[in-house]
Amino acid sequence: MSGMKLLLLKLLMWKLRLLARLTILRYTPGVVAVTGNVGKTSAKEAIGAVLARRYRVRAAAKSFNNELGVPLTIISGTERSGGVRFWCEVILTACYRLIVRDPEYPEVLVLEYAIDRPGDMDRLVRIAAPDVAVVTAMGDIPVHVEFFAGPEMLFREKTKLVKAVTEDGFAVLNADDPKVASAANLVKGRVITFGFGEEAGVKLMVLRNVLENGNAELRFKLSYGGAVVPVRMANALGAAAAYAAGAAAAVGIAFRMNLAEIAAGLESCVTPPGRLRAIPGIRGTLLVDSTYNASPLATKDALDTLKELGGSRKIAVVGDMLELGKFTVPAHEEIGTQAAKVADVLVTVGHRAKFAAEAALAGGMSKGKIHSFLTLADAAHYLDDALKEGDVVLFKASQGVRLERVVKRFMREPMRAEELLVRQEPQWFHEKGLYDDGELE
Repeated sequence: MSGMKLLLLKLLMWKLRLLARLTILRYTPGVVAVTGNVGKTSAKEAIGAVLARRYRVRAAAKSFNNELGVPLTIISGTERSGGVRFWCEVILTACYRLIVRDPEYPEVLVLEYAIDRPGDMDRLVRIAAPDVAVVTAMGDIPVHVEFFAGPEMLFREKTKLVKAVTEDGFAVLNADDPKVASAANLVKGRVITFGFGEEAGVKLMVLRNVLENGNAELRFKLSYGGAVVPVRMANALGAAAAYAAGAAAAVGIAFRMNLAEIAAGLESCVTPPGRLRAIPGIRGTLLVDSTYNASPLATKDALDTLKELGGSRKIAVVGDMLELGKFTVPAHEEIGTQAAKVADVLVTVGHRAKFAAEAALAGGMSKGKIHSFLTLADAAHYLDDALKEGDVVLFKASQGVRLERVVKRFMREPMRAEELLVRQEPQWFHEKGLYDDGELE
């Protein structure tokens, strides 16, 4: 990036931060901020669906979770970004709404805070300090750790969010993640925990992944304060979706909602694209699309979900997990060992995922059931010949792999790709990735 472009970007970010702070002072919305290593977007969507039962809510669009996206959500709520004209319109509109009060401005903002480098959380908290801070999960092997001295430093950066909660605020913490649960000691306000364990305040119980007539549904129960309600979430699968629901329920309780309202909100929640979403495939197959991104914890959950589903065969298509630094090899090996116990067929995409293939072989999976490829096209060509009626196919990889391009090829209704898949905007199609040799489209 040239010096002039960098200067203009810094000026834009300064202006957006200022307008975001002024907007919050002008309208005083409740601020719910979500962080963690996995599950941020799913939790954000579930929280938005729950709170919308009672409040005017704006949840961050897509993954607007950095120093540009967070203030953009606060002052605009648009689902697009980019271009000089766009940013000029945003700034002018924000200035107008500071002068002329907008009666429809949201009562609650649900924001997602992502960090890549030390100091990122400080800057986001200065833009919008949380009334409710949510920490989803950290996991044993961290992601986005390249710019930190180690996992502990990454954890300290993320927990700056809960430290920012005042005595009148709430921290919502995952009781099943020991690292996250330990952050309760840093909170000045009140703490509400969620999870499957006995220590959880909002307890998740009787989780079932149901596949009937080609349709998937997640069923579970929520318990809090002696009350229990059943919840059914269409097209949602996996413990990750249940954890997102638990976080949303805890936030709802912080906002004095009852369990019946919370359950109704969760049942109206639409699972974000690329997060263990069930999609009908060609030849009577079911595609489990988890292509938005991948961390070791999320990939393990995806394989656990595949294990629970029916189907004549279970096929795991696993691409590289990126941004793991020194943990790259052991993380992929652990996934391969698990895949050997879960899947009937393992397909890997990328140089890193070959470590998973090797571990699956060492874990007892026969060589004929393991297929490793370096490009999306080669993996797709194999699946062209391999898929059969009744197969359940999991797709999981980091976003840099663009594995959703393979999912699109095998959807029963590929014309719905823009609705159902991630990264369908034009800019993604013009960007050729390391895993794409151009033969898919």
